[in-house]
Amino acid sequence: MSKVSLKNTSLSRIDKNDRDAFIEAYDLYVDHIYRFIYFKVSNKETAEDLSSAVFLKTWNYLQGGNFLDCKTLKSLLYKIARNLIIDHYRKTSSQQSVSLEDSVFDKGLDVVDERQDIFKEADVSIDIARLEKKLLELKDEYREALLMRYVDELSIGEMSKILDKSKGNTRVLIHRATNALKDLVNLDEAK
Repeated sequence: MSKVSLKNTSLSRIDKNDRDAFIEAYDLYVDHIYRFIYFKVSNKETAEDLSSAVFLKTWNYLQGGNFLDCKTLKSLLYKIARNLIIDHYRKTSSQQSVSLEDSVFDKGLDVVDERQDIFKEADVSIDIARLEKKLLELKDEYREALLMRYVDELSIGEMSKILDKSKGNTRVLIHRATNALKDLVNLDEAK
């Protein structure tokens, strides 16, 4: 199975004994799952441990023939990741905030656009930093929805499966989260 065909592969197409397909899926999704978890736990080691646990648990589900009402491997991975994060917080009984020091935004963009001048680049950097700060002020549900949609680039359908919401409710959540973020940015500009 090629990586291209794995992106939208239904779980029924990945044979429970096909380790090569699972390894390819791991290579394809490990960075996305790690980033998703890291934004929630803000600790590198914890994010690495939970990411490993996600893939181990997914492999065990596939071995047992359990598919958790998910149609794609990607949605299953995110659903398991989300549940493991919830379990992690239940065990630690303390909420942590996201640290911006090691965030994916600090790594910068590798895209070079020769038409863009340095002043525009500076404006973009300032805007990204402002958005990062405002994301931290949003409630967890809104921040999670925005990160899933715009950073992890999940579809509405994938998000609805992960969040156990209908597609309509997921769209409303994204809309409300976007409006809340806009309100925070506008409030900051008004000062």
